[in-house]
Amino acid sequence: MPVLTHLRAAEEPLAQVPGARLLAVPQGGDPGFDTGLPVDELLAFHKAKGEAGEIVSLPVQVGGALRELLLYGTGDGSASALRKTGAALARRAKGEDVLAVRAPDGDLTAFTEGALLAGYDFSMKTGEGKKPVGEIVLVGGEPSARGEVLAAAAALARDLTNTPSLEKCPAWLADRAADLARDAGLRIRVRDERELAAEGFGGLLAVGAGSPRPPRLIELSYEPEGASRHIVLVGKGITFDTGGISIKPSAAMQTMKTDMAGGAVVLGVMSALRALDVPVRVTGLVPSAENSFSGSAMRPSDVITHYGGTTSEVLNTDAEGRLVLADALAYADQVLRPDLVVDIATLTGAAKLALGLRHGALFATDEELAGALLEAGSRAEEPLWRMPLTEDYRVAIESQVADVANIEKRGFGGGAIMAALFLEKFTGGRPWAHLDVAGPARGGEGATGYGVRLFLEWLTSSSA
Repeated sequence: MPVLTHLRAAEEPLAQVPGARLLAVPQGGDPGFDTGLPVDELLAFHKAKGEAGEIVSLPVQVGGALRELLLYGTGDGSASALRKTGAALARRAKGEDVLAVRAPDGDLTAFTEGALLAGYDFSMKTGEGKKPVGEIVLVGGEPSARGEVLAAAAALARDLTNTPSLEKCPAWLADRAADLARDAGLRIRVRDERELAAEGFGGLLAVGAGSPRPPRLIELSYEPEGASRHIVLVGKGITFDTGGISIKPSAAMQTMKTDMAGGAVVLGVMSALRALDVPVRVTGLVPSAENSFSGSAMRPSDVITHYGGTTSEVLNTDAEGRLVLADALAYADQVLRPDLVVDIATLTGAAKLALGLRHGALFATDEELAGALLEAGSRAEEPLWRMPLTEDYRVAIESQVADVANIEKRGFGGGAIMAALFLEKFTGGRPWAHLDVAGPARGGEGATGYGVRLFLEWLTSSSA
């Protein structure tokens, strides 16, 4: 089950932190006790460069007990370097109960973030395993409250995304949203399948039609006093994706419990807004469905009527994420009427093919919004790469029987661009950005929570 390392400050000397077998000191720093070895010569012997995340270790005897001293580098002391340093120390201490660290110089927000997120674990193993370090004790410095909030929000997104789909369905996700709304002081409304039908959310209903576990639309509202701007965040919440009638190969389904990573990001962000005193009004929308196959599933050639009346032709049932996002975007435009709309989704393999696992694809209709998100991604080390909304490609998603087709059919390629062009049709011309995070949302060991820290960096800046 989910584990997040605990981080606290201590007033006692490094060597007196209870239970700490590992003692960490910045390279060039004073450990506060006799090491029995010339530390400078040891660092020179190991050709230590002081780079961020670099660790040189040596055994020491302190108070009659054998310990391990970790001499760690902090690079140039930047936020990026300290984030890497915190992560490296947490990983090095895996399996330990306590790691005592003499705090590095500088702002500890990024260090706190890195240490806590590197100490995250999600496992359902019943046997004993090497767990993340239980506690990191900072000597000579205070953990950053902001860093703790950012890490907790990202960890929540990871937890939701990593949960197996045997347990996770749209109703389950709505229940988790209700829990966080209560804890974070948010308003929540959840539309079930009857309300979705009554209000005309045809995309959500069509995608969820093949599953016995019906869809939900989760709406969370954060309304601080004096807010003059309103931002809507929309996150794809497909709790499992078989591809529907256009079924995926078996191997391609193995990561599909994570196809609601965008929705999890929105929930993680919403959980942190009050704690960070975000000054703008934010509404989070998570259209959630399970894309399955059965006699009642949507079929290729079906025509869907989305919220507000726009129709789409389903040429491939595995291009389902854009169908549920279309409903949410249209609802945001026509009912919520915000200043800005941003959506995030594990939408296309094409984005992953183009940018790999490090960068998210950014599409935007507004230059100021695009610039603000690019800057926030850089600061949070969740980088984005701007992609084009190519006008000449719009012809490829024209339909003979509906307002738009859900995939291109003229051999143009550019699947991520085509998906973005489809979504744009439902934004009503409002300033809008779309993040396709099919690559960076999934890491080698599960969900990354990519997007949570990016959005919170943006929302707490003056550019939001």
